Amino acid sequence: MRLRAGVVVTGTEVLTGRVADRNGPWLAEQLRAVGVDIGRLVVVGDRPDDLAAALRHLLPDHDLVLTSGGLGPTADDLTAQVVADVQGRPMRLDPALEGRIAAVVEALTRRHGWHGDPDAMAAGVRKQARVPDGAHVLEPVGTAPGLVVPPAPGRSGASVVVLPGPPSELRAMWPAVLAAPAVRDLLAGAEPLAEDTLRLWGALEADLAATLRRIEPGVADLEISTCLRDGELEIVTRYAPSAAPQLAVLRDAVRADFGPTLVSPDGAGVDDVVGAALVARGWSVATGESCTGGLLGARLTARPGSSAYVLGTVVAYADAVKTALLGVPAALLREHGAVSPPVAAALAEGARSRFGADVGIGVTGIAGPGGGTSDKPVGTVHLAVVSPTGTRARALRLPGGRDQVRHRTVVTALHELRLLLADAHVPARS
Repeated sequence: MRLRAGVVVTGTEVLTGRVADRNGPWLAEQLRAVGVDIGRLVVVGDRPDDLAAALRHLLPDHDLVLTSGGLGPTADDLTAQVVADVQGRPMRLDPALEGRIAAVVEALTRRHGWHGDPDAMAAGVRKQARVPDGAHVLEPVGTAPGLVVPPAPGRSGASVVVLPGPPSELRAMWPAVLAAPAVRDLLAGAEPLAEDTLRLWGALEADLAATLRRIEPGVADLEISTCLRDGELEIVTRYAPSAAPQLAVLRDAVRADFGPTLVSPDGAGVDDVVGAALVARGWSVATGESCTGGLLGARLTARPGSSAYVLGTVVAYADAVKTALLGVPAALLREHGAVSPPVAAALAEGARSRFGADVGIGVTGIAGPGGGTSDKPVGTVHLAVVSPTGTRARALRLPGGRDQVRHRTVVTALHELRLLLADAHVPARS
């Protein structure tokens, strides 16, 4: 049986983009892992009517609905009350829960040296200890309890799982959600869902669409989604185990049509592919960066274990620094300009030489919004990857604002490094 869940993320700060939603995507993945497909993800502000409308919209055609946020002690934290109203259950004070929350609050105030109004704090605790009658209480991780609220007797429909907004609290509470009787009984009939990811670099969406149309009859039971992001074309497939033979059809077709552009056979990201290849060869890498301002070095060192192959980064923004720290000849800068293929190659060679690395990467460009010319408009980037066995170089004209140009440059540099390491003529060290 395929189960479906709806998720409602609450908070005006999330709705308006001041805070990124970290709960919805995380819940979607956790639900998939236990065999529940996510049907809809809705974000609403701190308005009770909007939350109630979202719940009433989701409940009729979902097997489970989850909310995050709105469980604090302040006046705008109304999720528990709204869920109780929608499910037809009156609110009641749980004295034992009130005592447990009060103990948590007291411990927190003592630990942090807070001095609040005792009456106000007691009122906040009492508010958080009011729960819908008949709800299953999930013990607080912070100060807010979670809830599993079934519909009132005589009503049909799904239960609502009410979770706190802080991601650390929500995630720590998840095992208790799965152990709650109503959720545990529901999941007993769930069919597992698997997920497969393929990433392509340099493939066109139109060509991939043609491949998918050609094999469509043989992959009818797969849920295939594609996304073009930072030049990478991602193919994510969700499927029941019984549809595994159809997944093989998809993967064989992608390999046949796009083999040279396949980043990895197991869906690993470029960071992991590059890291594994450097370790396998026993090679080290260093970067000389201008327009990316150290972002490439930060990306290379973000992966655990990167100290095995990353030696260092020089951010050489000013021309004088390019010359002084990475040995870029002043005459080269005068003749070609800082944003040019020869300077990118010199930055790469300089980083490789200064750090004693096997591979050097040089990046120079115009990220904007100013600084462009008719010959070198904003988005012009040159990069080079230099190794003992050869060089890869790219000239880019990237669209978008400053952040987009810099981010896309980093992704492209990583793929150029990946392609150099994957070259069949580059021997791995034994």
